[in-house]
Amino acid sequence: MRIHCKVVVIAVAFGFFLLLYFWGGNGAEEKEQDRNSSPSSVKIDLNVGVKLVRKSPTVFLVGVDETPKRPKKSKVTNGGANLNAKSKSQRNTGGHLTKHKRAEEVMHLAVVACGNRLEETLTLVKSAVLFSLKKIKFHIFAEDSLTPQFKEKLSGWPRFVTAKFLYDLYPITFSVGNADEWKKLFKPCAAQRLFLPGILKDVDSLLYVDTDVLFLRPMDDIWALLKSFNGTQLAAMAPEHEIPKIGWYSRFARHPFYGISGLNSGVMLMNLTRIRRALFKNSLITGGLSWEDLLHPLYQKYKNHITWGDQDLLNIIFHYNPECVFVLPCQWNYRPDHCMYGSNCKGAEEEGVSILHGNRGVYHDDKQPAFKVVYEAIRDFPFEDNMFQSLFYPMQTKFLDTVNTLCGRIPQVFLKQIEKTMRKVFEENVIRHMRPHN
Repeated sequence: MRIHCKVVVIAVAFGFFLLLYFWGGNGAEEKEQDRNSSPSSVKIDLNVGVKLVRKSPTVFLVGVDETPKRPKKSKVTNGGANLNAKSKSQRNTGGHLTKHKRAEEVMHLAVVACGNRLEETLTLVKSAVLFSLKKIKFHIFAEDSLTPQFKEKLSGWPRFVTAKFLYDLYPITFSVGNADEWKKLFKPCAAQRLFLPGILKDVDSLLYVDTDVLFLRPMDDIWALLKSFNGTQLAAMAPEHEIPKIGWYSRFARHPFYGISGLNSGVMLMNLTRIRRALFKNSLITGGLSWEDLLHPLYQKYKNHITWGDQDLLNIIFHYNPECVFVLPCQWNYRPDHCMYGSNCKGAEEEGVSILHGNRGVYHDDKQPAFKVVYEAIRDFPFEDNMFQSLFYPMQTKFLDTVNTLCGRIPQVFLKQIEKTMRKVFEENVIRHMRPHN
């Protein structure tokens, strides 16, 4: 009887063991399946998307309307109570929080157009809209005669394009000093950029560019550099030259300038809020001066010694306040100087040109045909056409005619970022739809 009881106990224990084994094993398998299923599907979709980009250029249609919206994810902080409170707050304010969030995602770009700069400015705006991902607000400062032309041209663009940007038109104004003197300081109206912090009082941050600038990658990428500013930096610009011994400022300047080769102001990323609040060290008084109070006295002191107008004034300001500058790599302001004396922008060689700056009038003459090829390709591109077939491939082909020039012998520098950007736009608009929703 005792033996019989022992056998029963052993059998029951063995059965219980088997039950635990199978139960644990199945749970582990389910967890393993859960762990492997979701990420791998995303990975496969992305790989397929990249292959499509490489093998099927016809998928790149500029006709893709606004960037598809990602499914909203609830963000839980400090427990579920805050989440419920947030939802209730949104209901009570009629979606005000959602609108505010969208407003923060708009990027701001300013440009000043006078004289015969209408076409250049429209081509600049076109390049920014073609390649950027988030919505852009353009602040266009123009002479009175150009204002109706801007309205006419921009309103004539297709709706799926105009849905991607906003714009305001402003007259040319100077808050201090002689307006005619400021207007003729260097290029027509270029000094307007000095007064942007005081005019755009409701704008926190801004990217200013000259009219002869073209985006070859999303503006989103340079906009993101605002987050890289440290506690004292309030403006980002690229050096005037990479090699000081052949740079203009290091050889010819008759006034103070930033660093050892000066700054080029054709691309200038600004935290306007910080500029408005700052007091700048200077050579005029022992204490600091605000931006607006500094400009006119500084011009009066140095007007007989400056050559490049407002750019020289910026160099003088940042000579005395170097801690305020975030230095941009040269690929963010790539000019003929970076290739006409031999290639001297390593960043562009490695990553490609991010922003092309066609100063010296190179878009409109035959001195640097590589720059002209890019400008004309973007200017003439029909919005409704396929970007690879009607923009990238013709540009590639035309570069064959520039290989005997110093800038044209390295076409990959001009094409690399455009190709990357097209792939990125495709992944944003198409590949994302393949990803499983959580």
